[in-house]
Amino acid sequence: MRPAVFNVSGVGESNIYNLDLYISPNNTTLAAVVTGTVTYTVQYTFDDIFAKNFTPAGAVWFNHPSMTTQIGSLVSNLAFPATGVRITTAAGTTGSVVFTVIQAGGGGNA
Repeated sequence: MRPAVFNVSGVGESNIYNLDLYISPNNTTLAAVVTGTVTYTVQYTFDDIFAKNFTPAGAVWFNHPSMTTQIGSLVSNLAFPATGVRITTAAGTTGSVVFTVIQAGGGGNA
């Protein structure tokens, strides 16, 4: 699939990136590039993000173990299927973070 890029400035969160559960093997690259002062956490969920009653605030989010409360640029991955991924920034953030998600596996061109 093509890279998805999200830019979060100040305090907030990115849109949710829908991960394809049917790609096998399921490998997803997660990259956060920081400008200025940013504290961020990458989160993933197993909730059905397409459910009629889904809301990001009501979802169960899990913090990525190596991308939690980070202040510098970092690359990591998810080696298992999840339904969605996002990045959040914390209070005191005055900079921005560019969050890139690349999901690989399967075949063909996206």
